[in-house]
Amino acid sequence: MSGVATALSVFVRPFMVYGYVDRPSGKFRKLTRISSNATLTHKDKIQMGDQVWLWHHSVVDGSGGVEIGDGVQIGAWCGIFSHSSHISIRLLGRHYIHHTQDDRAGYIRASVKIGEYTFVGARALIMPGAKIGRGCLIVPGAVVSGTIPDFAIVKGDPGKVVGDVRDMDRRFLRDGKHLATYFAPEAIEDMAVSASGSSEDH
Repeated sequence: MSGVATALSVFVRPFMVYGYVDRPSGKFRKLTRISSNATLTHKDKIQMGDQVWLWHHSVVDGSGGVEIGDGVQIGAWCGIFSHSSHISIRLLGRHYIHHTQDDRAGYIRASVKIGEYTFVGARALIMPGAKIGRGCLIVPGAVVSGTIPDFAIVKGDPGKVVGDVRDMDRRFLRDGKHLATYFAPEAIEDMAVSASGSSEDH
């Protein structure tokens, strides 16, 4: 019996679906890849760029509006939330279900933005109102709220900026192989200046 179950599981395992229709723009994102078992709610309010990767068991709640930039990668078991009822359920108690979302006291709805080429690690949670810059690294398990600047490394619960991805990228750019493909060419000059400055100090 377990052999049959194992064989059957091959057909129900999650897989990556290539291509996505971005409903707000009506554009087909040919290189965007989304897991077959990822959950996206209110797709008409989820603006998604191309070359996005959304892995297995992740949730994107579009009720309050979500914008995901080109090249964003989102790991498994992540949650991106643009609403929360954590106050409203206490204020309204058993009457909660009888109110519309717009009429629920304490109900939070706030848009989320994730900048292009940001990496969101597995089990990270992006909370309502979060604005994450370009090229960030959200460490697995981080809980992110508020505004995160471009190139930030965010770690922990609550998520805090603990570094800058350019410090990692600089060593890969020194040999020149990736200068033409780096996602933010305007940042390369700043990294080169910083690198030359540190070498002169030693």
